[in-house]
This record gives sequence, structure tokens and C-alpha cells, in this order.
Amino acid sequence: MNINLTAIAALGALFMITGIGKSSAQETVRLWEGDAPGALGKEAIDTPTLTITQPKGGKANVASVIVCPGGGYGWLAEHEGKPIAEWLNSVGVTSFVLKYRLGPKYHHPCMQQDVNRAIRYVRARSIEMKLDPKRIGIIGFSAGGHLASTAATHFDSGNKEDKDPIERESSRPDAAILIYPVITMSDEFTHQGSKHNLLGERPEQSLVELMSNEKQVTKQTPPTFLVHTLDDSVVPCENAIEFTRACRKAGVPVELHLFEHGPHGFGLAKNDTVLGTWTGMCENWLKRRGFLK
Repeated sequence: MNINLTAIAALGALFMITGIGKSSAQETVRLWEGDAPGALGKEAIDTPTLTITQPKGGKANVASVIVCPGGGYGWLAEHEGKPIAEWLNSVGVTSFVLKYRLGPKYHHPCMQQDVNRAIRYVRARSIEMKLDPKRIGIIGFSAGGHLASTAATHFDSGNKEDKDPIERESSRPDAAILIYPVITMSDEFTHQGSKHNLLGERPEQSLVELMSNEKQVTKQTPPTFLVHTLDDSVVPCENAIEFTRACRKAGVPVELHLFEHGPHGFGLAKNDTVLGTWTGMCENWLKRRGFLK
């Protein structure tokens, strides 16, 4: 086995620069040591980060999940960030809450760059954190679901010649969890606010097609778990249905749960005895997939 000591040293230096400490229960790190690609400033809104929390009390297994909160690509919903991380921690999963760049200041491809980099980052650090580089999942809500589905359909194997060891890693997630997701950019079923913030005011039709992720599913798309409600008045359930249909056509393992009633943005739905069952269903799915052990 060949061990690249230079790459390991470079990774260690980056982790020290970004403030990573082994004794911290929670830490927030920058995705890039310097400015992110296409950065338009140096403020917090210009700096994508990951907030890392690990299970307590010896519950940790080797699985990890990156969390993409929703907010129409214009803000980040708090109830789809930290509470989701805590739920994942409770079942032994190390969580990474992604703060990605937002519109209207930023547009595609910045958000995709952020999520792809997040997956590479976790994979690059997996040995140090005692995580399995082949069990890195992603979960997204609403517009964060679009970002998670982008990660599941727009990925690459990394650039093995890049001087940055993180960029050498694959950006493909090993499982995707999409909760009331925006999927399509086509006008009939998209969420217009998310589309505008992601693609701008008058996007080319080719870009609309490219970021309609139901049209980008291939057999390499990771196994996917989806949840939606039939009467979602903000993001039509056709988004989840069409992605499920595309996965079936491509031979991708997929599980869809459509609830009869429920508002958009219900998050963990702890106070709803019906909608609140989705987390248990998701845990069981992850176990059946061999993601949780």
C-alpha cells in the first residue's frame, strides 16, 4: 500500500488552520483554507462551512451524514440544521451541517461547489475521524433537498493530480435522503423562489435542464430515500415522485414515503404522530442498506 505522507501532512495543516480539535464535541470548519471558488467577499455569507457533531457516550459508528438545511436558496432554516444533526447523533451517526452560499448574491455553480467540496472534505478526513469513506450520506430539506439531489446526480471521482488532497477525493455520496425536496427547475412543478435564487432571473433553458435533477439520474446515483406530503402547497410532491420514477428507470434503489397530509417544512415533525414516523422509517432504511450497523 502506498502512503502519500505529503498529502497527509497537507491535510493535517489544513485541519489545524481551520480550527479542528480532537477534544471538541462540536466544531465548525471552513471548506476551503482560503476563499471559496467564485467568492464575492470575505464575510460569513461568503464562507461555506461545516459544523461537525459526533455522537456521545460511545454510540458512534462509522457512518456520517452531511445535512443541507432548506430555505429557498436564500436563507438556512435552523430547524433543518442542528435538530437534524442531533437526531443523527442519537442513532450513532456523525453529522456535518453545511452552511452553503446563498442567492441572490450567489448562483449556480457556487452551491454545487460547496456541497461537492463538503463530501470530499468528509471523505478526506474519514480515517482521522474513524469514519467509513464508503458510508458518507447526505440529507436535504426543501431547497436543501435540491442541493442534496444535486450531490447525488452531479459528482465526480476527484482529480488525482490536484495539489489539494481534498480535491483528489470523490464527491459522490453513498446514500441520499431527500425530505420534501425541490427537484425540478421546470416551471410546472418547481419552487420559483428556489429557482430564482439558484439560477438567476432569466436562466438559459440548458441550465434549467441541467439542474432539473430528475433528468440527471443515472445508474451511479446513490440509493435514495424520499419523504413528501400529497398536499404540500409550497413544493409539489411531483418533485419527489419524478425523482423516484427516474431512480426506478435507472435501476437505483429507492424508497418513497408519501403522507396524505402535512405542511411544507415540517422538519422532524416531533409533535405529529404521523409525520414524525419518517425518522424511524429512515433509520430502518439505512440499516437495511447496511449504512448503519
